[in-house]
Amino acid sequence: MAVVDAAPGARPVPAAGERTVVRVMRYLQPDGSISPDGVSALLDAVDRAVAHARSSRVDEILPMATSALREATNGPEILAAIGERAGVDVQVLSGVDEARLTFLAVRRWHGWAAGRLLALDIGGGSLEIAAGVDEEPELAVSVPLGAGRMTMDHLPDDPPSSDQVDALRAHVRSTLRETVQALRALPGPDHVVATSKTFRSLARLAGMQVDVVGPDERWRMRRSQLSDWVPRLVRIDSEGRTALPGITPERTFQIVAGAVVAEETMRALSVDELEICPWALREGAILRRLDHI
Repeated sequence: MAVVDAAPGARPVPAAGERTVVRVMRYLQPDGSISPDGVSALLDAVDRAVAHARSSRVDEILPMATSALREATNGPEILAAIGERAGVDVQVLSGVDEARLTFLAVRRWHGWAAGRLLALDIGGGSLEIAAGVDEEPELAVSVPLGAGRMTMDHLPDDPPSSDQVDALRAHVRSTLRETVQALRALPGPDHVVATSKTFRSLARLAGMQVDVVGPDERWRMRRSQLSDWVPRLVRIDSEGRTALPGITPERTFQIVAGAVVAEETMRALSVDELEICPWALREGAILRRLDHI
């Protein structure tokens, strides 16, 4: 739950926040449903977030759901329960919606001077890719390569075996093939930007901090830097990874899969270096709502 002071024509200013890590993908059952324990954890998190929003006296709550709930077989029941608690229906975003809203946030943050943008975002269930020169991307796609999903599907051991990692690499390359072909039909980007906690964690681990105007930290990451770290991450178990810079306890279970997806995506798209953008899907949704107002 992000509480922001927002008005048309102004940047959203964070005022307060409440964050609970649930890792919904870990509660997925063989039939595609979220387990009762997962539903309970998710609704408890929603209750805390809604209570925080009400204590902050917000004017409007904008609940959104992405791939994990969109694809769960019991997703409709869970979404109804969330809507009842929040007092407003949950907006279920498609993968393309996620990519478009993230791209809007990236464009607003970097401005028109950034030229043609390529935006990448690794979530728990999916990877979003968007490219274009305006606020509406010319190409926006979502592929099921999220860090949580790939951990559950391809890296069951802790730490994973080299064969498991190799199989994941092959899966990422195969899944991206169609998107790579579509991007080749567009002009190359002037600036490549990544959002999301996965990319942010990886940049803090493998990248470099850069000087910018303002007090916020900003990071860049070269593919060569990431490639140097992936083999080391693979050899460390989840508990040991928490001692590394940038790897928080809630990221440690899925950071290896996230790193492999990030590296293979950068390689497939011929990206040598990217910059981390502090705005992402959440800010994009707020900006779009303000535009409508």
